[in-house]
Amino acid sequence: MKNNTLDKKEIEKFSKIAEEWWNPTGKFKPLHKFNPIRIRYIKNNLINDFSLKNKKKPLDGLKILDIGCGGGLLSEPMARLGAKVTGIDASKKNIEIAKHHLKKSNLSIKYYNYSPEKFSPKNKYDVILNMEIVEHVDNVNFFIEQSAKFLKKSGVMFIATLNQTLKSYIFAILGAEYILRWLPIGTHDWQKFIKPDELIKICEKNSLILKNIDGMSFNPIVDKWNISKDKSINYITKFEKN
Repeated sequence: MKNNTLDKKEIEKFSKIAEEWWNPTGKFKPLHKFNPIRIRYIKNNLINDFSLKNKKKPLDGLKILDIGCGGGLLSEPMARLGAKVTGIDASKKNIEIAKHHLKKSNLSIKYYNYSPEKFSPKNKYDVILNMEIVEHVDNVNFFIEQSAKFLKKSGVMFIATLNQTLKSYIFAILGAEYILRWLPIGTHDWQKFIKPDELIKICEKNSLILKNIDGMSFNPIVDKWNISKDKSINYITKFEKN
């Protein structure tokens, strides 16, 4: 088993389109549409888990590590909500874009060009975000093992990814990439999609206990994503460190 998480083809793929990260009508348009539901889900869960009371800055004081942060699309909203955010990404180009956009945002976020196995923080984190990243790494087992090291006891890890079903192949690859052209062709590899049961087993090996699992579905009529019971394509999980 390889002791690294880097898939060079995946890194190159996202590095080539890194300039597009903050363009809401560009190649990351689906992620821009997806972002509000991710933010709301994370925020609401954390407010309940940590009994947070600050209404203006609801995540005030929480230390969050955003793994595979890309251009900072999720890191920045977390920082605006009051969290102390660190973002790491294996693509140097992605980190450059994140740092560049940070100058305009007037936020305090630490960004590093690292994969999890190369990262050595001084302290552990309250929260780890692994959002739409596990389907792009090499060796999911090792990736989760490395990510879990950074989490405090009773800390929370969110993992959002794609289920490996016929429906996910039809909608996420044939539909989104080839027919609707929402995403560049080749963005996803169905073989790298992971079934919830498999993900849960990997996490349990690393002292991560499942607390929530929900589906995420797109409603084309209102052009919005919603949390749903349907986990056959996209799903989001919340784990707690034992």
